[in-house]
Amino acid sequence: MSGSREVALITGAGRGIGAATARELGRRGYHVVVNFRSNVDAARAVALDVEAAGATAQCVQADVCDPDQAERMVDAVLADQGRIDVLVCNANTAAPPFAPLASLAWKDFINKVSGELAGAFFVTQQVLAAMRGHGGGRIVYVSSTAADYVGSNRLSHSTAKSALNTFSRHVAAEAASYGITVNTIAPGSVRTEASAPIFTPEREKHLETHSVLQRVLEPEDIAAVIGQAVDAGMRSVTGALIRIDAGFGVLVGGPSSTA
Repeated sequence: MSGSREVALITGAGRGIGAATARELGRRGYHVVVNFRSNVDAARAVALDVEAAGATAQCVQADVCDPDQAERMVDAVLADQGRIDVLVCNANTAAPPFAPLASLAWKDFINKVSGELAGAFFVTQQVLAAMRGHGGGRIVYVSSTAADYVGSNRLSHSTAKSALNTFSRHVAAEAASYGITVNTIAPGSVRTEASAPIFTPEREKHLETHSVLQRVLEPEDIAAVIGQAVDAGMRSVTGALIRIDAGFGVLVGGPSSTA
């Protein structure tokens, strides 16, 4: 198991998957940096959870879509800790507009795509430079199985996640010679504060029926896989896309417009 005071920076760690990942990596022995954009109280609560479990944590405010803020955040962590061993790019930087092409405004479409990539691009640039100097590291991007599916007005969301997946592979190729692994995890539907509006009883039943777990995925399920992805035992894996959908993709017969 990794950890032992290695430093993990998690973007968007004040709630949902990011918060669960902060707690998981704290349990694994990392010093956890809880990035947040605006809700300082939520971030502090996550940091307190990490510390209550016996690890250490700090909160750092930054909008990761802003290059100056991303740079200041990374500089602050390096000044305080001297290193960043793990980066988890998780921040939900742009809500997707769900609409068909015929009525989808270009600005709404491109805001989702650019927001998705900006949230990974700027912080990756900064952290990758630090990891190269340190001689290694692990980066994980949180994407979505939405990249695999069409229909249901997912155009902007699917395009943005597909772009993130491709971005991740290019970063993996550049980083590999420096001993840095870069992988992407792609969750299916997960019960979070952000996703709560879509969890109708009918949707929940559909997900439970098409799940090897016989239940809806929770943030802790995703965090557990992220914890494995940054473990030293995964050092031979880079450029991979790991689906976390509890079997949904195979149980419904693969990507379709009705999934």
